[in-house]
Amino acid sequence: MIILITILFSIFYLFQINKMTYALCESREIPEEKQPKIYRTVNILITILIISFFVEILTTVT
Repeated sequence: MIILITILFSIFYLFQINKMTYALCESREIPEEKQPKIYRTVNILITILIISFFVEILTTVT
């Protein structure tokens, strides 16, 4: 059950981070050609954070 809640939270968190990244790109007026690189970097870093959180949860639960 805790894993399911963690997965749902992670999906929500990733969407919120992407929403904030979009707001950053809009407010800073970052050119369109640089935006994919920014999104890719942010998404990779957040994915690493989420995976490390999963590993911590799994080692704590088991």
